[in-house]
Amino acid sequence: MRAVVLGTGMIGTTVVSELAKYPTIESVTAVDGIKASVEKCLEIAANPKVIGQVASLQTEEDIAKVLKDADVAVACLPHSLSLPAIKAAISAKCHLVDLVGSKIEEKMKLDQAAKDAGVIIMPGCGVAPGITNFLAAQGIELLDEADEAVMICGGIPRFPVPPLWYQVVFRLESVLGLYTRPALAAENGELVELPPLSGLEKLTFPDPVGNCEAVITDAHSTAYTLKDKVKKLYEKTVRYEGHWNKMGVLAELGFLDDKPLEIDGNYITPRAFAEKVLSPKLQGSSKEDITVVRVEVSGFKNGNQTKYTWEMVDLYDHERNITSMAKTTALPAMLLANWIAQGKINAVGIVPIEKVIINEHFGPFVEELKSLGIEIAFKEEVLV
Repeated sequence: MRAVVLGTGMIGTTVVSELAKYPTIESVTAVDGIKASVEKCLEIAANPKVIGQVASLQTEEDIAKVLKDADVAVACLPHSLSLPAIKAAISAKCHLVDLVGSKIEEKMKLDQAAKDAGVIIMPGCGVAPGITNFLAAQGIELLDEADEAVMICGGIPRFPVPPLWYQVVFRLESVLGLYTRPALAAENGELVELPPLSGLEKLTFPDPVGNCEAVITDAHSTAYTLKDKVKKLYEKTVRYEGHWNKMGVLAELGFLDDKPLEIDGNYITPRAFAEKVLSPKLQGSSKEDITVVRVEVSGFKNGNQTKYTWEMVDLYDHERNITSMAKTTALPAMLLANWIAQGKINAVGIVPIEKVIINEHFGPFVEELKSLGIEIAFKEEVLV
């Protein structure tokens, strides 16, 4: 199988390095528009099966050219390029694993086109969306009657510093949307939108994390795929205590608005101004980070009230020299691409991860993640 990885940032480079290790993969072409990024990727991968290619990835046509001779691809691209990448993969008849889970309604409209092309397109295949999705789906599958599924995830600094106790591991622009965008959830079989920053909850994770807090954020594809299987489903994002309140004040005062303001004849959006001001405050004192996941699914099993909990506390990966967030985002997507290459996943169409990594696929996938350094603990509670 010939694989292509679109984007050679930290996540893309991790996908390239790990995917090339599998015997089912004949070659991996690492593609980016920046030559230096491709060269760095090749240096880190250090594998003769890896080929570098400098090419524009800005349009559907650009991406289709890159994918024309590929069997499977992994898209490690910005949100704005997710739909073009999916359309390009369909036209090139190339299977695609995409990290981005947004705009799922628009993506599902391409389901028939993907089926006609004979390819599987898997959106939202990182940590959240991604790992959280299939954990929630599996919990629902295990129960006779599912009442509630809560997906909790967050990328937080290993050594937090004031005043915001947070550091950006990807793009600040996308992070700011959490504070202003309504959150998609599901209740009683219906899609619902909940206010941004709602459902503030105090919680605690094992050392070295400690006390945190979480608010409701977008549940992505699970709101659509699981809404008829559970009475209530939502996702929450974790930060250290005090963070959400401070950012909520900025949002309430309009500092994160997108409407341009005129200042001395110049136009600027409050959000663009806020990005410049906040950016140095969100760098942290160390590159080390932690990714936390907790998925709780409750309901009834054999007549008993039952709760399933999966939990992950993942630290900076010193062996690979990458952030925990990059590792836990890249490796699930990489593994799915290899499973497609091995023929373990033979569905076609637009298929979210929670429709695949359940039941007979669930245990083996979790075990392979563990072998790659992502450990997820499980607990079952029967509440009499």
